[in-house]
This record gives sequence, structure tokens and C-alpha cells, in this order.
Amino acid sequence: MDLSTEATSAAPDRATLANWRTRPHSTWAFQHVRELMPVADIANDPAGAAPFPTDIAALDLAEFQQLTRTDALVVMHKGRVVHEFYDAGMAAHTPHILMSATKSVVGLVAGALHGAGLLDVEAPVSAVVPELARTAFEGATVRQLLDMRTGVVLDAQAAEAYRAATGWEPPAPGEPPSDLRSFFETTTATHAPHGGPFKYTSANTDLLGLVMERAAGQPFATIASERLWVPMGAEDAACITVDAKGAARCTGGLCATARDLARVGWLVLQQGRAADGRAVVPAAWIDDTWQGGDAAAWNQGEFAAGFAGMKMRYRSGWYVVDDAPGMLFAMGIHGQHLFVDPRSELVIAKLSSQNQPIDAIATARTLRAVAAIRRALA
Repeated sequence: MDLSTEATSAAPDRATLANWRTRPHSTWAFQHVRELMPVADIANDPAGAAPFPTDIAALDLAEFQQLTRTDALVVMHKGRVVHEFYDAGMAAHTPHILMSATKSVVGLVAGALHGAGLLDVEAPVSAVVPELARTAFEGATVRQLLDMRTGVVLDAQAAEAYRAATGWEPPAPGEPPSDLRSFFETTTATHAPHGGPFKYTSANTDLLGLVMERAAGQPFATIASERLWVPMGAEDAACITVDAKGAARCTGGLCATARDLARVGWLVLQQGRAADGRAVVPAAWIDDTWQGGDAAAWNQGEFAAGFAGMKMRYRSGWYVVDDAPGMLFAMGIHGQHLFVDPRSELVIAKLSSQNQPIDAIATARTLRAVAAIRRALA
């Protein structure tokens, strides 16, 4: 684990912990997260990197890439890279923060643990982490963390305590040190009944990371390396931000290359199998991601209006689109995306540094671009 926060000589002029998510600082910061806050490394096996064959196609994406502030874009079709683009100082081996697209990768790690018999997703979280008894998360299940269906509501005081625990912002003057474990073990925020409508609460996935660590008896970065990154054949190491006591920010702190993010998508498209054929995530977990989830919970939830006209669900950290031809996608603020379309044998990994955390116009452009790429490669 690298807990150093020492910045390069250029970093103070470009980004600090106070401004790293705002432009113009974010373009540099999203590629240099380890120089701004503590991270834990997720090791790969360089000798076991999966092949990355290329067959470049004539795709006119220049305007789309510019308008959506794309830092990296990798398009895979039928197992071959047909488009690869980098900007803003990025290159093929440059890691970039995935923000909440991290949740989808964490969902796959949970699937691998579940397949190994180490994680019971129907168990109450307090059965795995007894310290959560008599907190707001008592009674919630691991499955409800995965599907954003806990009833926990962070009021202003709880939201501020959670913010302080993540390590993503400088502490307020006089604020005592905090960490995620302490936050979860003491929060008594109000909550509706667990298992209700989809409610996007980032704390759910951070807690999922702590539950997985307890279930496996290892730090999350080690679990992710051994259960996903190495067997998948990642070409480069990844890293994930950690709090002051080393707990991983599983809701949004993963940093990886666009190529390896595309490999994650290809793994999903191949029913959880790596390029060499080995089973990494059980096919049953991938099938459940496609078929599970509750459409009514989504329709009653807080994101349905933003995707009006689309038939969708949310399962194990993935957005599921039921409209033909069908698609899974991961999504993070500032324009991070991973799209998986099995019918078209298409994977698209997009890393960005968009101005706004949530940009409806850029998201709409991105969804239109996915459809256009699909048509162009048909």
C-alpha cells in the first residue's frame, strides 16, 4: 500500500485536495490521484496480460470526443480494438480515476467472492460485520448494498461526517481525523425500510467494500488483484484511494487504464471468462446481473426521470438497459463510462474530465454516440 501524499513538483500549481475535481485542475488530477491522496495498489501480472488485438475501423468520433471532454476512448468489437484515442496527456498505460464506474467493477469482485463461497449476498450486513448492529444499516442485506436498495438517508450532519471519512477533501479546521469504519459503526442516520425503491447512496458501496474485506479476511486491493485483476489479464496495475486507516473507497476511487477498463467490459461480455478461457466471475453472476434487479424499484427510484423513455434496472453496481438490443453500463461523474453490448459484441470504455459532475447533455451525447458506433460496426 502506498500511503504517500507527496505531490510532484507540478502538482501544487495544478491541483490540490481542495480543487482536484474542478477544471482546469481535474484534467491533470484525474490522471494523478496517487499524488493527491493515499492509494492502495491493485497488482496485475505483466506476464499474464490478455491479448489486445487491433483492427482499426474508420469511426468519425472527433467531434463527440471533443464535446464530451474525452481523455481516453477504447472501442472493442468482436474482441478487437477498432478505435483508441487519448488526449489531455493520457496514453495507453496512464491510469485515470473511474469515479462511480468503480461500483460496477466492485460488483464483479463481489461476484467472484460469492462464487468462491466467501460472500453470502443475502446475509444481513451486521451478520458479517457485527459492529453494524444498532446502526442505520442494521437489517440491510449485502444484496441491498449491491443494488442501491437500502433505506438509509444521510441527513446534512451524516453527509458531512461521511464526507470527512472518505479523505477526498481537506479536513475542516479543527475537524478530528475520521475514517470510513468509524463512520459506519457510529452512524444512526434515519432510514426508510430496506429493500424499497432504488436510492443512489454512495455510502452503500463503501460499506460493501468493508463487508467484503471482513468476509475474505483481506484488504480490498488484495481481493481485487487476486480475484479479478490478475486472472482477467490486466495489462497494468490499478489502484484505489483509501481513507486514513486504509479502507478502500469502493464507491468511486478505482484508477485504471482505458484498456483495462475495456478488458473488464470484455470479461462481462464473455460471461465472466478471461481471454484465456478461465472463469473469473461465475457465469451465473453475470446472468443474474443481466436478469436480476427490480424494474419497479428503478421506476420508483430517483434516477428514472433522468433516463425517461428507457426501460432500465440496476443490479450489482451495473445499469441494465432492457430496450433492444440490450446493454449494461457503468457510469461515474465527470463522464466515466463502460458500455457492454453482447448482441453487437461491443465494448466501449470512456474516461473523461467533464466540467460538471453530472452533465445531462454530455450523457445524452454519449448514449447517442454508442448507438452510432453500434450502427457503424453492424
